Amino acid sequence: MSIFNLFTLMGGLALFLYGMNLMGESLEQQAGGKLQVILSKLSDNPLKGFLLGLGVTAVIQSSSATTVMVVGFVNSGIMQLHQAVGIIMGSNVGTTVTSWLLSLTGIQGDSFWVKMLKPSSFGPILAFAGIILAMFCKSSKKKGVGNILLGFFILMTGMEFMSSSMKPLADMPWFSSLFLHFSNPILGVLAGAALTAIIQSSSASVGILQALALTGSVTYGSAIPIIMGQNIGTCVTALISSVGANKNARRAAMVHLYFNIIGVSIFLVGFYGLNTVCHFAFVNTTIEAWGIAVVHSVFNIVATLVLLPFASLLEKLAILTIPDSPEKESFALLDDRLLNTPAVAVERARSATAEMAELARVGVMQAMSLTHEWNDTLAQKVREEETQVDRYEDALGTYLVKLSSRELNHTDSQSVNTLLHTISDFERISDHSVNLLESAEEMHTKDIQFSQDARDELQVLEDAVQDILNRTTDAFHKGDLHLASKVEPLEAVVNELVRAIKAHHIARLQAGNCSIEYGFVLDDLLTNYERVCDHCSNVAVAQIEVAQDSFDTHAYLNELRHGSDTKESEEFHRRLDRYRERYLFPENQSAEDFDK
Repeated sequence: MSIFNLFTLMGGLALFLYGMNLMGESLEQQAGGKLQVILSKLSDNPLKGFLLGLGVTAVIQSSSATTVMVVGFVNSGIMQLHQAVGIIMGSNVGTTVTSWLLSLTGIQGDSFWVKMLKPSSFGPILAFAGIILAMFCKSSKKKGVGNILLGFFILMTGMEFMSSSMKPLADMPWFSSLFLHFSNPILGVLAGAALTAIIQSSSASVGILQALALTGSVTYGSAIPIIMGQNIGTCVTALISSVGANKNARRAAMVHLYFNIIGVSIFLVGFYGLNTVCHFAFVNTTIEAWGIAVVHSVFNIVATLVLLPFASLLEKLAILTIPDSPEKESFALLDDRLLNTPAVAVERARSATAEMAELARVGVMQAMSLTHEWNDTLAQKVREEETQVDRYEDALGTYLVKLSSRELNHTDSQSVNTLLHTISDFERISDHSVNLLESAEEMHTKDIQFSQDARDELQVLEDAVQDILNRTTDAFHKGDLHLASKVEPLEAVVNELVRAIKAHHIARLQAGNCSIEYGFVLDDLLTNYERVCDHCSNVAVAQIEVAQDSFDTHAYLNELRHGSDTKESEEFHRRLDRYRERYLFPENQSAEDFDK
């Protein structure tokens, strides 16, 4: 083996790892935020978790990535430890898909169809299609598909490079003797674990072993312990990612480690125990690439079948290893570990913002009720919710800045832009809940009672404010632009109601039916209601404008309110009339009628 063979090996390994990374990241992007939705909304059924873990790992081609996501979810509190166990088991089986793809390089035969199954035959076709999609298509989905095809071709090309560079090793006695040493189960396991720990990918280390197998110097006896060690070595990534996480997140990483250590121990004891009695003939025969895929799959499937019924025991073992402490741990609102899978991180940020929006909405509703009947307990709850919303804004702002620097597809980039534009509005809505609370407290302390007319008019306004809050948060949570378009005409009606109530109050002042002191409190209430609706409008407009790759809010609103030839403007005015009919003052008087 010459120095040039070594250069080829280094280049092949580089292409192999890069291709795997490119294909995995592209698959993640194509899957988008569905990964979080799928993984976080689990039942307590370990079998369901296993199937989900298997499916997700088969898609993204990395058990390490799946496990790190799980650690992040557990650390964020959106997944329980018992939910994580099944997913971790499933990820081990899902990662075997890669070894079967790589085994195609070892296919032999002279027929046309057999030759077409070899990556060296169909790979260039995929690469050509991939480069066309990646370079000439504007659609982010098509570009993503192109990158997947290119990643697969680069991966397979790297595999071919490694195989060709290692062929001379077959004629070297020291190389054959090296693998005789790996027939020792302990040495083989340590070698496989070390290799996988270094490159932090069991799929990649299995691929390297398959490339070595093509030299014809690797036997089943030496390959099996190495494959077992590779399964243990892949736990390093999750263990590293759990550093600094809360106890349950660290326990999730330990479950991954214990599953593989116990599974490897059972498999090796069972295999070598049977070999002692039966003397398997294939142990000393040369293993091929497909044989490695078979061993890899059989081990992970058998280990899962044996240990899945004992999922709860694995959880208890992890808890014993990392016991509870007297102090209560808080969950991380947003986990930086998820940034390694940007599509998942975007969806988690969306979910956190939706939680923030709901807190802001509930806070305003509760503060509004306090203006009718004071309650000290509820008032304290409103203040706590506002503090929580502030925490959300700080965490989300920092997280979204980090996320915006990652490579995002067009859809995820739009989502991040929308979130950056909306989190401050939700925080301001929450601030107004405290302002309303203070007005309610003043009314309670000074025993301020509005006139019946004022109370009736305020009730109409409050109904409209509740409506716009519900529509805004619902539209944001669902990502529904149609629902978002209904917010602006309702905001216009709220403005009309506020102006009318102020004018009515002045009329009552002039008639001597109301005091100036009462007017100050009323004005504060009206101002806060109006501002809440302004921020709701900002959120809805941000959704619509970002989706259209534009953010000229002034031009959009001007065209909406004053345009006459657009479908959007016509729809705006139809909804405006509908809302005016819905929110009428006593005696069926609309705010528009009053203005006239």
